[in-house]
Amino acid sequence: MRHSLRGQVDPFIVMDVMEAAARAEAAGRHVIHMEVGQPGTPAPLGARQALAQALEQPLGYTVALGLPALRQGIADLYGRWYGVDLDPARVVVTPGSSGAFILAFSALFDAGDRVAMGYPGYPSYRQILRAMSLTPVGIPTRPEDRYQPRPQDLPDDVQGLILASPGNPSGTVLTVPELAGLTQAAAARGMAVISDEIYHGLSYADRCHSALEVTDEVLVVNSFSKYFSMTGWRVGWMVVPPDMVRTVERLAQNLFICPPHASQVAALAALDCIPEAEANRAVYAENRRLMLEGLPRAGFDRIAPPEGAFYIYADVSHLTDDSVAFAAEILDKAGVAVTPGLDFDPDRGARTLRFSYARATADIAEGLARLTAFMAAR
Repeated sequence: MRHSLRGQVDPFIVMDVMEAAARAEAAGRHVIHMEVGQPGTPAPLGARQALAQALEQPLGYTVALGLPALRQGIADLYGRWYGVDLDPARVVVTPGSSGAFILAFSALFDAGDRVAMGYPGYPSYRQILRAMSLTPVGIPTRPEDRYQPRPQDLPDDVQGLILASPGNPSGTVLTVPELAGLTQAAAARGMAVISDEIYHGLSYADRCHSALEVTDEVLVVNSFSKYFSMTGWRVGWMVVPPDMVRTVERLAQNLFICPPHASQVAALAALDCIPEAEANRAVYAENRRLMLEGLPRAGFDRIAPPEGAFYIYADVSHLTDDSVAFAAEILDKAGVAVTPGLDFDPDRGARTLRFSYARATADIAEGLARLTAFMAAR
């Protein structure tokens, strides 16, 4: 059978690490998971209860853009979190944020277009782009800029720009002036902007700011996966400019028909479960404190300031120039799964690692103890 060239995307390395960790567990080892960005908590209780009640009724197709009540609930969230008066007609419910990126890229770009993003960055940006016959263009960012791009770094002859705040893998957050500067610079170059805000709600100092606070000419992507602990439910959303709603709707009708009805029911109820989500954030805050104390003691002391999300990105160039092999060594000898930086930066990621602190605090403490012992004996 013939294979398409655009289908030959790189693997998502963290998924390979998860598979290796699963094999170790199947062999009887106890592994501490610091590799995957997945909350260790279930969906909010109210969400689970709402779905249990809904299971007595038919759950079929919804309209392509999502349940009207859910779209209204998401629009209301923007009023509470950002002071943005958002028309719910601009909200598109999607099959996870991944579905939102497919819709966004389809609506904005044509085959051969070039789309820029900061490196290090979420690897699936560039792989989805390649699978859609688009060209990802990396912007090398600097630790002194908190691994975020600057307006003067934007390349020429590029049709789009992806921003991420909080960033993955860095956890760093863009301020309002930084968002304004980047979106204005992109607009001056004729670049469409997609703002990935999937980790909003998970910040540990100033709140996260939406690109919608500075411009309406942006596609904003978010999800119930992280703050609401609903990764496996595959429900996210996108906010689009008014003149793009019908384009996105037609794409959604044909590509997905609709988001999963059951997940939409749970997501609507999750919007009323903020106290539970905030309790989870308090756990992440404690985990972050432990990581910021424990990782430098273990020898991982070159890290980005993790202002949001639940990651720490560490420069390990003084320890290795092969992050894939180093992560495999850590899993084998310490029983801790971590993600090679090569996932996030194809140019410099061989000298970095990402540590996730999304699991229970006891796991984080045990993982740090294992890392410390491993590094002391290495």
